[in-house]
Amino acid sequence: MISVGDKLPSIALQEGSPANKLDSAALFAGKRGILFAVPGAFTPGCDRSHLPGYVADAAKLHAKGVEIIACVSVNDAFVMGAWGAAHHADGKVRMLADPNAAFTKAVGLDVQADALGGTRSKRYAMLLDDGVVTALHVEPDGFGLTCSLSNAVLAAL
Repeated sequence: MISVGDKLPSIALQEGSPANKLDSAALFAGKRGILFAVPGAFTPGCDRSHLPGYVADAAKLHAKGVEIIACVSVNDAFVMGAWGAAHHADGKVRMLADPNAAFTKAVGLDVQADALGGTRSKRYAMLLDDGVVTALHVEPDGFGLTCSLSNAVLAAL
C-alpha cells in the first residue's frame, strides 16, 4: 500500500470521457492537492456524505493552500462526469475514472466488493505535495465515513 513519503504512480485516469486521459502523477506535479477515493459513484455513503463534503468545503480547503481536489473511483468516465454534475462539482472537485482499477491496484488500496460488482477502491483521502504523499487517511474497514471525509482532512491541514 502507498504510504507517506511515496510518490504517486504514473497511471492513466479518465476525466469526462474515455478519450480524455490524465496522468495521475502529472496531475499533482508541482501542486498541493487532495486525492480522495470512493467505493462507487452514486452509492449511498459516497453520494450523501463523501463527495458533497468536498464540494461544500472546496473554498475552505483552497484557503488552506490546497490547489487541486480530485475524486477517483473504479467507475467509467461518463458515470463520474454525471455524478460530478449532479453535485455541482465542476470547478471544485475533479472527477476521475479508474475504470479497470489500474490506479487503485497500483496504490494498493483495492478491495473486493462483490455487492458493488467486484474490485473497488477502499475509501481514503491522501494529501499530496508535488505528487508526494504527505498524509494518508484510509478508513479502517475500507468503507466507513470518518477519517477520509472533508471535515477530517480540513482539520488535519
